[in-house]
Amino acid sequence: ERPLSARPQPKMAGAGRVWRLGALLLPPAWRLRAPGRAFGAAAGRAGSSGGSRLVLGAAFALGASAGLCLAARQRLREHSAAELPAGNLQLTLYQYKTCPFCSKVRAFLDYHGLPYEIVEVNPIMRKEIKFSSYRKVPILLANAGSPLQLNDSSVIISAIKTYLISRRNSLEEIVSFYPAIKTVTEQGKEVLEYENKYWLMLDEKETKKVYPVKEVRVEEMKWRKWADDWLVHLISPNVYRTPKEALASFDYIVREGKFGTLEGLFAKYVGAVAMFFVSKRLKKRHRLRDDVREDLYEAVNEWVKAVGKNRLFMGGNQPNLADLAVYGVLRVMEGLEAFDDMMVHTNIQPWYQRMEEVIQKTGV
Repeated sequence: ERPLSARPQPKMAGAGRVWRLGALLLPPAWRLRAPGRAFGAAAGRAGSSGGSRLVLGAAFALGASAGLCLAARQRLREHSAAELPAGNLQLTLYQYKTCPFCSKVRAFLDYHGLPYEIVEVNPIMRKEIKFSSYRKVPILLANAGSPLQLNDSSVIISAIKTYLISRRNSLEEIVSFYPAIKTVTEQGKEVLEYENKYWLMLDEKETKKVYPVKEVRVEEMKWRKWADDWLVHLISPNVYRTPKEALASFDYIVREGKFGTLEGLFAKYVGAVAMFFVSKRLKKRHRLRDDVREDLYEAVNEWVKAVGKNRLFMGGNQPNLADLAVYGVLRVMEGLEAFDDMMVHTNIQPWYQRMEEVIQKTGV
């Protein structure tokens, strides 16, 4: 099923380690594919020589992305397994703080009251995930009797949700229902895709309990996919829309990140300039309007219209997985001009505030 407002996705290869921070809030095809890969082709073409590419690469490495992703101050929340409603399920999330895909997972875990530890990954060295051959975030380590690694935000959410509803299968068996398949892009690049990642693996009785009618399940899956395939693509062009906004984004990055004085200055000014120009390339790549705010407004209002006036959330009286996905993506812009404009010029605010309230009430 094609997502609403589907646009062509970029399929670009990567370059060296210097690009690593450039991919944290970008669509999946722009994110880290393997050690030492990230922005690569797009950022490389943004420079006119090897030296200029190195400058741009250094800018990305010190804090670029679709808005805010960086190595933020490591924050750890520790909880005993006994506090978990899921029994002995112990969770550790490896993340970049402002990555929308990581934000989606946190929104899901918080809403369901699942205690978890957070390990903030350094986007340059990534020593925190050296144990993993999978080199992207989020990564969720789950222990429900035996240790297990879950990759990909939508797989993580679907697998854990299935586990919470159905105890017929072990978590390990549930994860096996989401196999990683190697595919080749139009550019001949080999990438991993995950089968069934928007499905909950439930039996007929469980399915009817969660989805009273078929249309409810179809709607949730469609909008979860829409959040991944379209909404997330709008973040970067909007937070770097103007030089002023780009500088404000990097001011946030430096303020929250672990940078020395010189590193911070370099990230803030050189990175802001670099990402301002890269955002223009992204705008062209995704066929956005001259004023990318209009695309953001349209997408957000499209979501609000889908929720409708007679429901608090798409899930009814409580959020479903689509609500949590959209909320997780949008909240990475909080504190920036793009977020404030979205609140003023769209109809999202009532729904967004309800999401904040319900997660605060049910969260850890």
